[in-house]
Amino acid sequence: MHKYADTMLPARPAPLQNMHFVQWAQHNLWGSFASAATTVLLVVLLVWSVPPFIEWSVWHAVFATNADQCQAARDLGACWGVVAEKYRLILFGRYPFDDQWRPLLATGALTLLLVVSCRPIHWNRRLALAWIAVWALFFACMGGGKWFGISTGLSYVPTDQWGGLPLTMMLATLSIVMAFPLAIVVALGRQSDMPAIKSACIVYVELVRGVPLISMLFMASFMLPLLLPTGASPDVLIRVLIGITLFATAYTAEIVRGGLQAIPRGQIEAAHTLGLSYWQTQRLVVLPQALAYVVPSLMNNFIAIFKDTSLVTIVSLYELSGALGLAVSGDPNWRPFKLEAYLFITLIYFSICFAMSRYSLWVEKQVTRQ
Repeated sequence: MHKYADTMLPARPAPLQNMHFVQWAQHNLWGSFASAATTVLLVVLLVWSVPPFIEWSVWHAVFATNADQCQAARDLGACWGVVAEKYRLILFGRYPFDDQWRPLLATGALTLLLVVSCRPIHWNRRLALAWIAVWALFFACMGGGKWFGISTGLSYVPTDQWGGLPLTMMLATLSIVMAFPLAIVVALGRQSDMPAIKSACIVYVELVRGVPLISMLFMASFMLPLLLPTGASPDVLIRVLIGITLFATAYTAEIVRGGLQAIPRGQIEAAHTLGLSYWQTQRLVVLPQALAYVVPSLMNNFIAIFKDTSLVTIVSLYELSGALGLAVSGDPNWRPFKLEAYLFITLIYFSICFAMSRYSLWVEKQVTRQ
C-alpha cells in the first residue's frame, strides 16, 4: 500500500452540470456552516430593510408635483414629485428651456453610436466617419451659432450653460477616447530603451498620479490662463477636458503597462527574428495580447473616469450632479426632498456603469474564446 494512502482525501462526486434551484440552493447557500450563516444573515437584513423601503418609496410616496402634499407626507413616504417637477433642469442644467430638444438630440445620437460601436462587426471605416458626423452634430446642436464659419441655423448657447447628462456624457466619452491612445504611447515610453523618453514618461505618470483630480481641474481652469498670452486662453470646457484627459491618461497608462509586462520576452524576440519592425511588433503581437489581459482593469478605470466627471462642478460646469444641486437647492419648496432627486441620478449613474460592466464581461468572454 502507498505510504500516503492514509492521508489521502476521499474522492468527491463530480460537479453537477445542470442543477435545479433546490440543488443549487443546497450547494451554494447551505453547503457549509459559513454559507448557511451568511445566508441567514442576508435574509434577516433583507427582511429588515426591504419592506420599510417599499413602504417609503411606493405605498406612502407622493407622485404628484405638489410641494404641499409632499410636505404633509414628509415623514411617511418619498416625494417623487420633485423628480417630475425638476427632471428637465436635472437632465439639462441651465440650458435654455425652449431649446432643450437640442441636448436631447445630441445625447441620443451619442448614446446610439456608443451602443453601435460596442459590436466588433461595426469596427470599420464607416464607424470612424460616423463618429466624426456624430461629434459634429453634437457640438452643432449644443453650441449652435457658427462653427468654422458655417452657420448651424441655431441660436448660440455658450458652454457655461451646457450641463446635466449631455455634459457628463461628452466629458466622459471624449476624455476616454483621447486618453486611451495617449496612455498606450506613455506605457510604451515607460518601457523604452531611450533614457530621455523613459524618464519623461515616468515623471509625467508619477506627477499626475500624485495630484488629486480636483487640483488638476483647478489648475486647468484658473492657472492655465495665467500662463498663456492675453486672449489666447481656450474655453473653460476645453481646459477642463484637457485636465480630465491628462489625469485619465496617467492611470490608464499604468494599466496598459501591466499588460505589456505580461507578454513573454520570447514573443518579441521571435517577432524581430521574423523581420518585424518595432511598431509592427507592438501592433501585431504585443498590444493585442496586452490589452486583452487588462480588459477588466481598463473598464474599471473607464467607469471611474465617468463618475469623476462630477468633480467639474467646482469650476462652475454643472454636469448631472451639479445640475441637481441647481435644480433643488435653489428652490425652498423642493429643497427638503434632495434625497429623492439623488436617488434619481443614482439610478442613471448605476444604469450606465452597470452597462459598461456587462460589456466588459462580454469582451472578456470574446477574448477568452480566441
